[in-house]
Amino acid sequence: MRRSPWTSLAAAVLLATATTVAGQGPTQQAPNPNAAPAAAAAAPDGAALYQRRCASCHDNPTERTPPRQALQAMTSARILRVMDFGAMMTVAYTLTRAERQAVAGFIGKPGAEPEPAPSAFCANRTVALPLKPAAAWNGWSPSGDNARYVPAGQTSLTPANIPNLKLKWAFGFEGDISAFGQPTIVDGQVFVGSAGGVVHALRADTGCLQWTYRAVGPVRSAIVATRLGDRYVVLFGDLTGNFYALEAATGRELWRARPETHESARLTGAPIVHDGVVFVPVASWEESRSLNNDYPCCTFRGSLAALRVRDGHQVWKTFLVDEAKPTGKTSAGTPTWGPSGAGTWGAPTLDLRRGLIYVTTGDNYSMPASRLSDAVVALEIANGRIAWSTQTTSGDVYNSACSGATKGPNCPSGSGPDHDFGSSVILTKTDDGRELLLAGQKSGVVYAFDPDKRGALVWQARVGKGGVVGGVQWGMASDGQHVYAATSDAVFTRTASATTLDPEAGGGLTALRIADGKLAWYSPPVHCPRPGNPRCSPALSAAVTAVPGAVFAGGLDGHLRAYAATDGKVLWDVDTVREYQTVNGLKAQGGAIDGPGPTVMNGLVLVNSGYTRYGGIPGNVLLAFGTD
Repeated sequence: MRRSPWTSLAAAVLLATATTVAGQGPTQQAPNPNAAPAAAAAAPDGAALYQRRCASCHDNPTERTPPRQALQAMTSARILRVMDFGAMMTVAYTLTRAERQAVAGFIGKPGAEPEPAPSAFCANRTVALPLKPAAAWNGWSPSGDNARYVPAGQTSLTPANIPNLKLKWAFGFEGDISAFGQPTIVDGQVFVGSAGGVVHALRADTGCLQWTYRAVGPVRSAIVATRLGDRYVVLFGDLTGNFYALEAATGRELWRARPETHESARLTGAPIVHDGVVFVPVASWEESRSLNNDYPCCTFRGSLAALRVRDGHQVWKTFLVDEAKPTGKTSAGTPTWGPSGAGTWGAPTLDLRRGLIYVTTGDNYSMPASRLSDAVVALEIANGRIAWSTQTTSGDVYNSACSGATKGPNCPSGSGPDHDFGSSVILTKTDDGRELLLAGQKSGVVYAFDPDKRGALVWQARVGKGGVVGGVQWGMASDGQHVYAATSDAVFTRTASATTLDPEAGGGLTALRIADGKLAWYSPPVHCPRPGNPRCSPALSAAVTAVPGAVFAGGLDGHLRAYAATDGKVLWDVDTVREYQTVNGLKAQGGAIDGPGPTVMNGLVLVNSGYTRYGGIPGNVLLAFGTD
């Protein structure tokens, strides 16, 4: 693992920063070189944590549980990966990262994760990006409006040749059970992260490796490549809250920063770059920490941070919820804090004409509710000042202690409905030249707002029932005529031994007219076969992607489909749930498609297959489809 020098990180911390509090302007925070460092928290005891949280299962193994001896044969690094975003993810959610590291260090053996086989690498490992790329899907969307639309000049795919798409190559992610990083394509170059925390540089034509970089935690953030002088850097975040800049040519780390100091911070949304500044949305694991009855819930504050590309220095940072204060105690006697939450899960959207950047926010985790949760927020690009906000669901206070039939002590009274935004805003223009902001919510409602009237509602349309894993989950697409919204509405059941999905609940793709929100067409869900895989669901949770005349959408059933943009008819359907022999020599498995959607550029379609949240089908493969 490459690390940036400590001196550069220390210098970044000591530089003055501008911070904006929700509802206020930026305040300058001058550094105090004489201030004593904060007292270090006591290091977690890995042995004690193992006995309290793990021993009852692993010291008394069943068919589904590996014995302690098997864990001791694994490296600590591998065990940590399994807890971060692997088979033990659901159990480990209640632990802090430091506690997970302590458990992994206690039970596992020393050693590093294996490196890729030499045969997986290209003959020429240097990444060479042109000064002016001819075509690029760079980050969450090919353009800063986050429409996830590839125009005709950047793709050769049409409704006529999409049925001819065939698998060109498959690339496996070693040891993972989920594949959730959105691939970036710049001309013939691919960058993609993995659940194991490895960033890969690949050739788009063959899938051969050029370099790898191992981050601290899982990388699901889409990667952005940007010019810095006469070279390119790639920018991304991980699920432990770290943000990175790497030299694109070699994968060498240039700097590393932490936009948010809260222990539970995670960076899921893709960054976006403008004028030498990268804008980083910050979300959190803290919602799941509430499952621990001893955890004082909750103190995380969602934010958007602006960092200088050249060195990671913070230009400004805007919190989207006020600082938490003590609010009482739970029925278990644990202190409570609030307000909290309002994390930003999706990529920011640029509006250069108005000098604004838009983000959507999540729910609150603890009382009191705040006015910027479940909202679209417009901030000034120059300084992070909040220009306006529009809240769609007020009083939405929810955390993981509220899930299940029996609510835990950390669940706030009158909780829910957990209808936050996980998807980005789309900035689009109607035929008469009017600009609109389109936002899809977990409530199952799609909204259109007027950016010239401080986010006033223009229209709204229901596309799903909504719920904890309902409505619009990760992202819509728009071709300028319609907005395409995939519906999740998945229904899952948890028992002591397994999580199963309803094979007939959820799904469907809806096309709405941008001008007025009227229904253009609806393509119903394709239900899973009975009897079938208990992990199968027709839900369409992943982000969708549009090209001229067609829309791509992946499902929890593992199918990737292309729909005709005119009427929703299925043009192409491939089942990715199978075993693959990969170009990097690994046996990989396809599974549920969730999180980011397919990336399209020129004649290539890239999609990750495998997602285990809420009982989804595991998998660990990146698939490349082409027409030639």
